Amino acid sequence: MSREVELYEKLSEAVVEMEEDDVIELANEVVAEGYDAYQAVDKGLAQGMERAGELFEEQEYFVPELIVCADAMYAGLDILKPHIKTDAEGTKYTVVIGVIEGDTHDIGKNLVKIMQETGGFNVIDLGRDVLPSTFVDEAVKNDADVIAISTLMTTTMGGMGEVIDILNERGIRDQFKVIVGGGPISQGFADKIGADGYSTNAAESVRLLRSLLQ
Repeated sequence: MSREVELYEKLSEAVVEMEEDDVIELANEVVAEGYDAYQAVDKGLAQGMERAGELFEEQEYFVPELIVCADAMYAGLDILKPHIKTDAEGTKYTVVIGVIEGDTHDIGKNLVKIMQETGGFNVIDLGRDVLPSTFVDEAVKNDADVIAISTLMTTTMGGMGEVIDILNERGIRDQFKVIVGGGPISQGFADKIGADGYSTNAAESVRLLRSLLQ
């Protein structure tokens, strides 16, 4: 195993183990040794947070543990983010992103936002517990190209479909690409509600956007 891969794996493990001091030390080592900060976020911090989310779903971790994992992840992000090379080439597309109404889990959405920004997109963050109509209103107001909707709860998934219903009702569905993501979301669900795409993680969302906007 290369030193670079080893650092990324240790970062991931430190997030899962809620070791904020270790995350800070490892993130500083990534920077000091000149490794790719974006990859450290994707293969280290984000993977660790995804694993913590799985432990939460399996009821091995609960909300307090998830919060401490997130704190560790954000501590690493603070160090790595200034060293991520932003891809600013070509057209600057605008993404409106948020967590659907009824859901206040925004860790995953925040990671997606960071990855999209470093991918060269202009990202407008609506936050969490966002009304379906607000997604549409803000997309129109900001002349956005993409609406990105997140949820971690099965009980709020219906709101994602409502966003697309509102776009159809207003006759503006073809003006925006709509992508969805989050723990309970699948490609089948995305197809069912008429979304343009679905991504499994933060880095994948950037690749998805590029393919949709080509």
